[in-house]
Amino acid sequence: MIIKGKEYAFKMDGKLYHCAMDVTMDYIGGKWKTVVLWYLRNKTMRFGELKKQIPEITEKMLSIQLKALEDDGVIQRKVFAEVPLRVEYSLTEFGRSLIPVLEAIAKWGRTLGETEGKLVEVKK
Repeated sequence: MIIKGKEYAFKMDGKLYHCAMDVTMDYIGGKWKTVVLWYLRNKTMRFGELKKQIPEITEKMLSIQLKALEDDGVIQRKVFAEVPLRVEYSLTEFGRSLIPVLEAIAKWGRTLGETEGKLVEVKK
């Protein structure tokens, strides 16, 4: 970013970010991260519950996104020593700070969908 004619960047965790949007998108960018976060914003969920909410995502891609979000400290994974094994995912406090951002993005998308498209039922 250019401030008063000089170039600046944010340096975090060994990475160089050229603007605030670059920082944000590193955490929530991509096709699926924001969708996963959207469903976790109100409750803790298991892998299978998330998969049901996002039928278009493959199990492998969901695993990759959950791992990335966990590595970034946005979500936490809790494993219960039961048979069968139970794993639950929830937002961390850091992740909860994204809720207003996610809600603003969703509001924008909802408005666009309502004005430029139409709500249709998906039949299986």
